[in-house]
Amino acid sequence: MEKSCEVIVVGGGHAGCEAALASSRMGCETLLFNINLDSIALMSCNPAIGGTGKGQLVREIDALGGEMGKVADATVLHCRELNASKGPAVRATRFQCDKQLYRLTMKEILEKQSHLAIKQSLIESLVVENRQVIGVIGNDGVFYRSRKVIITTGTFLNGLVHIGKTQIPAGRAGEEAAVGLARSLQNLGLEMGRMKTGTPPRLRSSSIDFSLLTRQDSDENILPFSHRTESLWEKRIPSYFSQTNSSIHHLIRENIVLSPLYSGVIKGVSARYCPSLEDKVMRFPQRESHPVVLEYEGLHTEEIYAKGLGNCLPPEIQEKIVHSVPGLESAQIMRWAYAIEYDFVQPTQLLHTLETKAIQGLYLAGQINGTSGYEEAAAQGLCAGINASLAHQGRQPFILSRAEAYIGVLIDDLVTRGVDEPYRMFTSRAEHRLIIREDNAALRLTQYGYRLGLVDEQRAMDITKKIKEIDEKTARLKAAKIYPTVTTNETLLNMESTTINNPVSLFDLLKRTEINYEALSSFEGWEKITDPAVKRQIEIEAKYEGYIKRQYEEIAQMKALLAKEIPAKISYENIPGISAELKAKLQQVSPTTVGQAQRIKGMTFGAINALLIELKKQEKQG
Repeated sequence: MEKSCEVIVVGGGHAGCEAALASSRMGCETLLFNINLDSIALMSCNPAIGGTGKGQLVREIDALGGEMGKVADATVLHCRELNASKGPAVRATRFQCDKQLYRLTMKEILEKQSHLAIKQSLIESLVVENRQVIGVIGNDGVFYRSRKVIITTGTFLNGLVHIGKTQIPAGRAGEEAAVGLARSLQNLGLEMGRMKTGTPPRLRSSSIDFSLLTRQDSDENILPFSHRTESLWEKRIPSYFSQTNSSIHHLIRENIVLSPLYSGVIKGVSARYCPSLEDKVMRFPQRESHPVVLEYEGLHTEEIYAKGLGNCLPPEIQEKIVHSVPGLESAQIMRWAYAIEYDFVQPTQLLHTLETKAIQGLYLAGQINGTSGYEEAAAQGLCAGINASLAHQGRQPFILSRAEAYIGVLIDDLVTRGVDEPYRMFTSRAEHRLIIREDNAALRLTQYGYRLGLVDEQRAMDITKKIKEIDEKTARLKAAKIYPTVTTNETLLNMESTTINNPVSLFDLLKRTEINYEALSSFEGWEKITDPAVKRQIEIEAKYEGYIKRQYEEIAQMKALLAKEIPAKISYENIPGISAELKAKLQQVSPTTVGQAQRIKGMTFGAINALLIELKKQEKQG
């Protein structure tokens, strides 16, 4: 039996959902496979969306026409603005969502999407002819034909769950691993590795003594992730804090040989930035405690996510650990914590479109590329879906630069530097983070989404109108002057600001840290702004004008140099001044520009200079 479509997406996690929606909305007949349709968009770990570096990704996904932010807005239970007291470059939104409602909401959106079919099946193998993918074969025995296939398998490739000495082949607890597909990818000659992640225990809320815990309520006046959201879901529940102690640490040290992470059973690489509890205890012996955060998984469940208690120790040790945490002395464990190992594909084998270099028409997105996190997965899925559709339609690929978006940083890091541990987005990874902030994502990227056909005309017009209003109001503030009169200086002193001796524009006055936009209402030339997003943009542009201008100048200076193309057939072997190790890396990555070559891990200034000399020499030779 044979069926055919234009784009196939394997895996219905966060990457698969965005990939399938993007390709179908761009007019491609798309087929999405998932092992279990009831686990589409399931939050396997913490049901939270956003966070530092991640909130920026969510807003960018939304600006391009993706769905993650809108679904998070419709299911949020607890919301916070992280780094609110710091500069705008590192501020980020984080939503704790209703786990089941998020899944069901996203599933409904997929089911109602035109040009998209959804099928429950375990894909066993890829079918490739002459280095071109032509389809997949499911465990139902059906050959599904397509020349554009996107693999978004998460932790399912040869997934193996560890709880103490117990090992369970699974993509996650309770779901079958994708063994055949992993073998199929290996047989294609792709370089693969092994990684490890984990999830903490889930506790029953009615068995927890919340009176012994520190309560944290949601922040007020949080803006939605999506510009399509008029108002957030109004349900709110608190989170709670506790901590580990010396008795727990002593218990873990005494039983560390029972952890497959330390006994040598687990071979996969763990993330340094998100260690399990036993890893934290062993790596930081000087620490007397580690935070434990208890977060509800939904309105209609008693399950509590115990962040900070992730481990892969035997059940009897897990119980002792949980019951030694203040407030959890009588807590019932509903689901054990566990670790999971899985295969991934080294992403240096991908183009910036996320298509594999070796197999035409085969795209990879999400944890299969060595990343960690729903947001990183969704961003990759969106771009893979877009580029698979563009390729099918014979259109130019869509690639965001590092200066345009965190998505550009994410994909460039993966395909240029590769991964040696699960990759997670941080603001520190973005060298231009002051101009690719969370608050201006829609202003930066909506027009791209519109041109791709993922954003409707009205939404694009609304954003264009907002940009125009920001520009006009900023120009008026620069034109409005105040003069050093007695009244003016008294007003400034009342604002706890310094007086002026020369005429000053309202825009320059807004640069002062102690003055916000509303404070300018005391002066002639001020105009009321009803849109809080517009007001926020003007304040940020004023207060950080010098820094923003400097970043744009740096980008302009480097753009021409780094955009210099490298011929596909260049031979690095004969270029003097480049070490053998860097030559091998250049050969493996095959960078298309000098900028991409510069970002290869370990690349030196001398090697880049040698490459530029060689390119100039080749240009002279014609």
